[in-house]
Amino acid sequence: MKCGWSIHGSVRKIAFIMFVDRVRILAKGGHGGRGGLSFFRAKHNAQGGPDGGQGGKGGDVVLVVNPNLNNLIHLKYSPHQYAEHGRPGNRNQRTGRSGKTKIIEVPAGTAVRQIPIEDDSEDRIEGNLQAMPEVNDESLPMVADMLEAGQKHILCAGGKGGLGNMHFKSSINQAPRKTQPGLPGESGEYELVLKSIADVGLVGFPNAGKSTLLSRLSHAHPKIASYPFTTLTPQIGVMESSYGERLTIADIPGLIEGAHEGVGLGHEFLRHVERCRLLLFVIDMAGTDNREPVDDFRQLRTEISLYQEELAKRPYFIVANKMDQPVAAEKLAEFRAQINRPILEISAQQEEGLDGLRQKLFDQLLPKTAS
Repeated sequence: MKCGWSIHGSVRKIAFIMFVDRVRILAKGGHGGRGGLSFFRAKHNAQGGPDGGQGGKGGDVVLVVNPNLNNLIHLKYSPHQYAEHGRPGNRNQRTGRSGKTKIIEVPAGTAVRQIPIEDDSEDRIEGNLQAMPEVNDESLPMVADMLEAGQKHILCAGGKGGLGNMHFKSSINQAPRKTQPGLPGESGEYELVLKSIADVGLVGFPNAGKSTLLSRLSHAHPKIASYPFTTLTPQIGVMESSYGERLTIADIPGLIEGAHEGVGLGHEFLRHVERCRLLLFVIDMAGTDNREPVDDFRQLRTEISLYQEELAKRPYFIVANKMDQPVAAEKLAEFRAQINRPILEISAQQEEGLDGLRQKLFDQLLPKTAS
């Protein structure tokens, strides 16, 4: 949660902004409507046959990607997502009205996994799903991976409507009073986890200057300060080339040693780099907070590798930040002596070396339309 305040006249306003990237929901498709029990009656036909129609289909629960959403906060306090039941069948052989579809809008990058329901605990009955014990989401069966704007997925299908008595007429039963109940809709408990989608992921320790770099490369305005853990949630920015081509950049909150084991909020942060096409390791070459750049880089690579081996094979660049500081040149020489990789020298604060970095990113990710 982020909190800030502003003063307007004599009134102090406090604003709370919460970023939610993991929620549980209980979804249920609507039940099908019962079949109609009716007999045709008219002035000219007082003893007409059965004419009860079929019950209406229960509504579906459908996931839809809304490109204007960036987190799951709208579901945190509305965990029960139920579609409408179908209506009973009508006279004159008319089918009952179908239940309304329940639309659940989610941001792009939302992974949906099903949680097995093994009990009817008090929390679940009372609807406090977020208080239920944590589960290892990677071990749960994947139901849907919502990646593209407008993508739809039926999470829980509604039940079929029951047959009305008109369907049970036979030569030996001309006036059946038999009908069918509608079938129940599908239901389940699900965990929705947002994994940011971006072309470039900024990875680094706290205070490495990632937020400053994001603000200089794009139009994003992340919170920036000289103390660690200023960024507590992923920030997304858009970088444009002179030809109008765009790349999205994600500023991932600073990692710490043991992040792959969930130390701090390691797992919560690392999953946001899973979908990035390229990683940008931002190294504080001035050694702020008495850190050694070489140790920082090796530790970051270790955390990435231990979290997900495939992620360690992702293309990456090394960015030596804070090169405007006097001690940076000496530490860069030591870094080059031990790390045999190309290094991009910049100062995000002074906006030095950023043109070359932009060009490098466009050349790597948009080779056919590089600016």
